[in-house]
Amino acid sequence: MFFDPLYFIFMLPAMLIGLWAQFKLTAAYGRYSREGLASGVTGAEAAREILDRAGLQNVPVEEVPGHLTDHYDPAKRALRLSSGNFRGASVAAVGVAAHEAGHALQHQVGYAPMRLRAALVPATRFASYAWIVLIMIGFFLQMTKLIYVGIGLFSIMMLFQLVTLPVEFDASRRARVELLRLGIVRSEESPGVSQVLNAAGLTYVAALVSSVMQLLYFLSLARGRD
Repeated sequence: MFFDPLYFIFMLPAMLIGLWAQFKLTAAYGRYSREGLASGVTGAEAAREILDRAGLQNVPVEEVPGHLTDHYDPAKRALRLSSGNFRGASVAAVGVAAHEAGHALQHQVGYAPMRLRAALVPATRFASYAWIVLIMIGFFLQMTKLIYVGIGLFSIMMLFQLVTLPVEFDASRRARVELLRLGIVRSEESPGVSQVLNAAGLTYVAALVSSVMQLLYFLSLARGRD
């Protein structure tokens, strides 16, 4: 199964899209991480101001190691920024920080896709461990029904990725609005923020496309055994 030429036929378009998305992100982030803001505001300061203006003074902004390890933790209600974006006063750093603050704003208002994604987390975690085991056992024992169960679990992971798209794109929209509204970025700096956030969004699209193609591949194998 893992050396099936058909697998590469299915996955080649997804791999190319993934490489293109990663190239776009690397290029955009690299360019705008070198472009300073007129305001001189760091990513941490931008996130703090957005949160405070929204009444979220209880949400901490913490520095974490790594490159682009930025995330919002809804369970602990904490916003975490990689060192480069926490301390950086660039278009890219502020854009990423504002995006993560956008997730905190979503959490505050109970944004429906975010709540749905949170509800899917337990099932997604289980599916991420179980799907490949069931599919491999199904193929080994020639149990087509077990293969379909594994495919069903894989579909849960794909649904999670699908729901993630509106969550991520809406967080970026909120980030752009807040950065301009609060005067953290100027209008001429906003396109740079958009390029970074749009490039990051493409990586989620690429991940979904990869999952769709992988699902189609497994379905084609399962149907071939019916």
